[in-house]
Amino acid sequence: MQPHALFFGLARLLLAPALIGTIYLYSYPLFQQCGFPKPTETSWNPHSTARSAVAGDKAPFRLLALADPQLEGDTSLPSPHAPLLPSIRRIREGLERNGLLSLTTSLSKEGRNLVQEDIPRAFRGYRKKLDLWGNDLYLAHVYRTVHWYTNPTHVVVLGDLLGSQWINDEEFAERSERFWHRVFKGANRVEDTIMDAIDPVVETLGADKGWKNKIIAIAGNHDIGYAGDLDKHRVERFENAYGRVNWDMRFTLPWTSPNASHGDNDAAHDQAPSLQLVMLNSMNLDQPAKDPDLLQDTLDYVNRKMYWELPPANTATILLTHIPLYKEEGVCTDGPFFDYFDDEVKGVKEQNHLSYDVSDRILSGLIGMERTKSAVVLNGHDHAGCHVYHTQDKELPVLDETAQPLEKWQTTRFEEAQKERQNNDLIGVREVTVRSMMGEFGGNAGLLSAWWDEQAKEWKFDYASCTCGVQHTWWAVHVLDIVVLALGMVGVLATVLEDSGRPQEAVSRQKKTA
Repeated sequence: MQPHALFFGLARLLLAPALIGTIYLYSYPLFQQCGFPKPTETSWNPHSTARSAVAGDKAPFRLLALADPQLEGDTSLPSPHAPLLPSIRRIREGLERNGLLSLTTSLSKEGRNLVQEDIPRAFRGYRKKLDLWGNDLYLAHVYRTVHWYTNPTHVVVLGDLLGSQWINDEEFAERSERFWHRVFKGANRVEDTIMDAIDPVVETLGADKGWKNKIIAIAGNHDIGYAGDLDKHRVERFENAYGRVNWDMRFTLPWTSPNASHGDNDAAHDQAPSLQLVMLNSMNLDQPAKDPDLLQDTLDYVNRKMYWELPPANTATILLTHIPLYKEEGVCTDGPFFDYFDDEVKGVKEQNHLSYDVSDRILSGLIGMERTKSAVVLNGHDHAGCHVYHTQDKELPVLDETAQPLEKWQTTRFEEAQKERQNNDLIGVREVTVRSMMGEFGGNAGLLSAWWDEQAKEWKFDYASCTCGVQHTWWAVHVLDIVVLALGMVGVLATVLEDSGRPQEAVSRQKKTA
């Protein structure tokens, strides 16, 4: 068998699995039928001037939720200033000092060090660089593929954008550069004019198509630290790269108000059903905290957004944060856990959930003083993900001497909370802890839909997810593609070489016959 036939044969053998793998990898949302949940109620009312969703249509608000990419970097690599093969350098230095005599004592020892230490260390370093590069491309593939196929209106990354809060400013800047220009290439941060506005910005849903390419970035513990080590410098560098840690805005449905004069947008916005997005830094809600001022800033923000500033009655809230709300042991993968620094402050060193008191404060604020508001909470942190429903009695106890205290919030897995969701005596809040987009957790992407139900006069939410598969699948498909291309190219080269050699063979045969 000629060489070119062997290479082409191997390429043809591997071509089918390579094509199948590549087509699936780049079209997996299609094969999995991923998509934003569609409105389940016929919400159109011909007597209403609001353009609400019709069953089967796309929801007007579609949020692509990604969690915990945790970009690693130079801290996981050998020092760039260290010599690649120090044993060879030591041999050379010995020759310069002592001449050939040094070889009799150093060659054997340094040779062993070269084989047993230097070469394996260099190999691990290059392998780690390749792994980081591939991990960035894998995360970019998850974002790009799901974003293209599902067509969201908004995008959020729910904290732990980076892999460590203890990195220096240079490393923070390098990882942030990779975040914006490799993993989320083509995306932009939200404008400072929106995040810094004294009064929350109000926009009409769909008016600015650019929101689908803006990343709402939530601060996580690996970005700024927990309460016990969070300081102003970490918050400032995060905000410079990604945006404010606490901010909010409202999106209204398109609405034509019969009572508003031409150009009177405020009147229309007040009447139109709206969604309030609250981006909350949950890293220093629990105490003790290293910086009391930052703690107070966050507590004041929670009180202002959930208790003092009351949005229009037909407004629902979407809370985007990092640390999940309190749940009892066994409800989700991570149970309640707190650890504290062993110093004077005794600040929070690590936590799985917010404390019950903080969670109660947030949940009570979300449902409002009348305990009728619709809300949904999205967060990250627990890489395995979790989907729950928090419930409490809708009616408050009568305030007298015989009144019983209000029962605690009860938390049930969402798929098991059918009875609770149908019980009109209970008020409930849905919480989705979005599974991590890291390869170890299948490259998950969360898909949240929100629409206005005109008949029920309330906002409805639904959630779905889409997974790419572990990162090893991404690697295997691309390595197989490279092998097939390489075999094809070598086959072509072998064919050219074989063809160029045939005239010489023909001439040689003619000379022999002559």
